[in-house]
Amino acid sequence: MHSEDQRPRKFIWPLQAMPLARAMSLSYALLIVYISLTPFDFNFQNGIPPWAWLDAPLPRFITLFDVSVNILAYIPLGFLLVFACYPRWRNFTALGVALGLSAILAMSVESLQTWLPTRIPSQMDWWANVLGALLGGLLAIPMGPQWLSGSAIRRRFDQWFGLNWSGCALLLLFPWSQIYPQSSWLGTGVWGHAIFASVDWGTMVINHVLQEAVITALCWVGTALLLSLGMRAKAPQWKILNILLCLTVIIKVIFTALQFGVEFGLLWLTAGAIWGMVLGSIFLKWALNFTGITKFWISLSCLLSATIAINVLPDNPYFILTLRHWNQGRLIHFHELTQWVSVAWLPLALIWLISHKSAFTLKD
Repeated sequence: MHSEDQRPRKFIWPLQAMPLARAMSLSYALLIVYISLTPFDFNFQNGIPPWAWLDAPLPRFITLFDVSVNILAYIPLGFLLVFACYPRWRNFTALGVALGLSAILAMSVESLQTWLPTRIPSQMDWWANVLGALLGGLLAIPMGPQWLSGSAIRRRFDQWFGLNWSGCALLLLFPWSQIYPQSSWLGTGVWGHAIFASVDWGTMVINHVLQEAVITALCWVGTALLLSLGMRAKAPQWKILNILLCLTVIIKVIFTALQFGVEFGLLWLTAGAIWGMVLGSIFLKWALNFTGITKFWISLSCLLSATIAINVLPDNPYFILTLRHWNQGRLIHFHELTQWVSVAWLPLALIWLISHKSAFTLKD
C-alpha cells in the first residue's frame, strides 16, 4: 500500500442543493410578511401611492427599539438565504443574491404598509432591514454549507429523533408557545371559559402560589414526557429537556423585557412558577425511566388535568392586568401570531401523542 493511500483525505462537501435552507428561508420570509402586515386591514382608497415613502422625510422620532427590531428581524433571513443559494452561488456572490432578495422583500413590505392605517413606512426601516440581512449573510459565509445541512447536524438529529420530524417540530415550537401570557407558567391550551364553567374570584379564595405551582408542574411533566416519547431511547433526554426548559425561560424573559422594559423581564417568574418547575423536574428525572406506554398515560393525564384546571379555576388577577398591558405594548403586531402558537401547540401535541400510541407500545 502506498503511503499516500494511508493519509486521511480532506472531506469535500458535495455540490448539492440545500432544500432545508430553502424551506426555512421561505418560511421565515412568510413570517416577516405576516408580522409586518397584520392585521391586513388595507385601505387602498387613501390616495397615497405605494412608493411615497421613498422620498418622504425621516420620522421625527426614531427610537433605538424600532431600529434594533428592524435589524434583528432580517439577520436570520440573510443568514438562511446564503445557504439557500448553494451550490449555484457561493460566498460573496450568494451574499449579493441574499442581500438583493432581502431588499426586495423589505421594499415590498414597506410599500404595502402604505395602505395600512396602523403602519408608517419609512426609509429608516428599509435601511435597517437591509443592514440586518447584510449582517446575517456575513455570519453565514465563514461557516460554509456543512453548518446547516452537514453531517454533524444530520448525525445529531438521527441520534436524537431518528425519522420523527413531527416530534422534533413540537420540541422546537414549545418555547415560542410560552411567549403569550398565561394564567400559570407553561399553561398553554387556554381557550377561555367558553367550554368549562369558570369560578368567580369573589366567591372562592385560592392560594395563587399553590395553584400555579401545581399547574406548572403538571404542564412540565406532561410536556417533557410527551417530547421524550419523540426521542430515541439512547438520546440524552434529561439533558435535552433541561436545555429546552432553560431556553424557554430565556425566550420568555427576552420578549417580556421587549414588551414592558428590561426591569420587568422577570416579573412573570413567580414563586409558584419556580416551585412548579422544580417539583416537576424532580418527578421527571424519575419518570424518564418508565416504559413508553407508562409515559404515554402519565403525559396524557397531566396535560388533560392541567388543561381542565387552567380553564375551570379562576384566572389570577395579576394575569388579567398583564394581559391588558400586553395588548397595548410594543409588540402589538406580533401578539396574534404568538397567541395562535400558544393556543394551537397543546391540541397538536395531544393529537400527535394519541396517534403514536401504538408506536410507544412497540418500543417496550
